[in-house]
Amino acid sequence: MNETDVLVIGAGAVGVSTAYSLASRGHRVTVIDAGRIGEGSSYGNAGLIVPSHSVPIAGPGVITQGLSWLLNPESPFYVKPRLDLGIWIWLMHFALATRKSRVRAATKVLASLLTASRELYDEWLALDGMPDCSYERKGLAYAFRTSAALDEFRHELELLAEVGVHAQMLNGDELHEIAPTFRVDMAGGALFANDAHLNPSVFVPALATQAQTCGTMFRECVEALGFETDGHHIASVRTTAGVIRAGEVVLAAGAWSPGIVRDLRLRLPIEAGKGYSLTYRRNNRDLTLPLILGEARFAITPMGPLLRLAGTMELAGMDFKITQRRVHAIQRAAIEHFHGIEDLELIELWRGLRPCSPDGLPLIGRSHRWENLVVAAGHTQLGLSLGPVTGEIVTAIVEGRELPFDLSLVRPDRFSKFL
Repeated sequence: MNETDVLVIGAGAVGVSTAYSLASRGHRVTVIDAGRIGEGSSYGNAGLIVPSHSVPIAGPGVITQGLSWLLNPESPFYVKPRLDLGIWIWLMHFALATRKSRVRAATKVLASLLTASRELYDEWLALDGMPDCSYERKGLAYAFRTSAALDEFRHELELLAEVGVHAQMLNGDELHEIAPTFRVDMAGGALFANDAHLNPSVFVPALATQAQTCGTMFRECVEALGFETDGHHIASVRTTAGVIRAGEVVLAAGAWSPGIVRDLRLRLPIEAGKGYSLTYRRNNRDLTLPLILGEARFAITPMGPLLRLAGTMELAGMDFKITQRRVHAIQRAAIEHFHGIEDLELIELWRGLRPCSPDGLPLIGRSHRWENLVVAAGHTQLGLSLGPVTGEIVTAIVEGRELPFDLSLVRPDRFSKFL
């Protein structure tokens, strides 16, 4: 039987960040993953590190879009109808989370976590031996074609300003200076100067190497099958590579987390939100910072020699199928907005499953049922952004230290009375 101080289930941005944070403080850590390091939704996302995304996905404008938007297969946020009680409970919590008081409280929490995490990126990317991850802290611009959409976005800017996240307003000419290849007139936008970006498929494995240097053992292609318990304590985890005994267990398996702990009688309201990205080889360096097209709700990110289009949210369960009409919607919007996209060499079409909580806040903290289980899941589209700070929080929980954050709104059991 293998033994470890801490067993981390999941080797994405959150799991690897947790492993590095724990191991760098002297803990003996083992990480298992059913796939490869950083292969899940951490691999092909937009690569954004964004305090500007502090307003949660269950924001004030989503419900006003109406069911016709949520049920449109080509919309940026699509809910595929299905006979599953879980998705309807999730949607109920989602609707409740769009209330102004809840959105304001969630925005405050996310702003503090995202800002702290961005600072950790500066520190971790300066570690000896870290490769070039195409990391740049040049900011992020939002761009809108219509004045109506820009005016609607101002409500989000007001919420962000309340928590100390400020933007510089841009007119159409200033947007064209940022992105000279715009082929349409833009009404305006906003620049968040303190956001950053990188190539996640380089960063996550590189951080895993740092964790290995600190003693972490990574075991790829190893699935968690079940748990052996003693009272309210998890004694060991059964895996496809044998039994692992651990003093602490950290669940950081993204969209797979609910299924892994179902036998522990835990119900985590995490839905898989499928996102897509298309990565091209760049033929110029005109675009120097990421852009989000406001109406189309997708990002275009420069990553060194690469250019990535990423976006959409499709709640369709644990479904890996590629929906071509959603891919075409991204391509069509990109070609409508930018010269030359149609001439670029497509390197990779990717899809991944984001772990979406109903209120857009992650689930971080000790389980109310199992005394040595720490949940670190449900980060929605912010797993990369929140990875480092989540790792630091989990380490503090394991060590019993006080934290500089109010984590009451991210407790993993906050939905339990409704499940």
